[in-house]
Amino acid sequence: MAVTPDIDDGAIRSRLHATRERLAAACAAAARSPEEVTLMAVSKRHPAAAVRAAWSAGQRVFGENYVQELVEKADELAGLEGLRWHLIGHLQRNKVKAVVRVRAAVDTVDSLRLLHALGDECARQGVVLPICLQVNVAAEEQKSGCAPADVPALVAAARACEALRLDGLMTVPPAGEPEDARPHFRRLRELAHEHGLLTLSMGMSDDLEVAVQEGATCVRVGTGIFGARS
Repeated sequence: MAVTPDIDDGAIRSRLHATRERLAAACAAAARSPEEVTLMAVSKRHPAAAVRAAWSAGQRVFGENYVQELVEKADELAGLEGLRWHLIGHLQRNKVKAVVRVRAAVDTVDSLRLLHALGDECARQGVVLPICLQVNVAAEEQKSGCAPADVPALVAAARACEALRLDGLMTVPPAGEPEDARPHFRRLRELAHEHGLLTLSMGMSDDLEVAVQEGATCVRVGTGIFGARS
């Protein structure tokens, strides 16, 4: 039987507060309102108890990378008011049904086949699911995401599907120094502007200041809130 590690609620609360302060400072430096940027707490490989601790400290938006973890935590924490889940990892079409059942937004749609599978399942379950398109701006072979040239077709297909609500775009830039991410964030912003999309999910712990400067409306922070992963 798996043993759930002890959760230091106070440490999570403290790190969450520090992250919010950092995000607020980044918004101020970029002459933006903090209300323009959502903080997503990435709870990958942290137990449901850690999510509950962050929720108790006022956090409401959480991201998970793996479908099984997402579903297990969503079921266990279904009673927490206002809790919102996002899948931020690659989604296989054979796992679409489970994601739709727990009503998680999917931020990693990157192909027409996946988009249609999501749309069909949402229609079967009678829900409208928020999605973002994941764009592999840097064309990294090892990463998921569509090519920038594929965005127009995906946008058109998403907008034609009544069971999906296209919110915006998401990207994960190449590893490197924070400034190295700037051109990739800028390109994503340009793509979103071209298609009238408002949500820009980009920026993580190391580069959130640069992401905010380039127009991010959602930044994803994991270890900065929950600590090191097991």
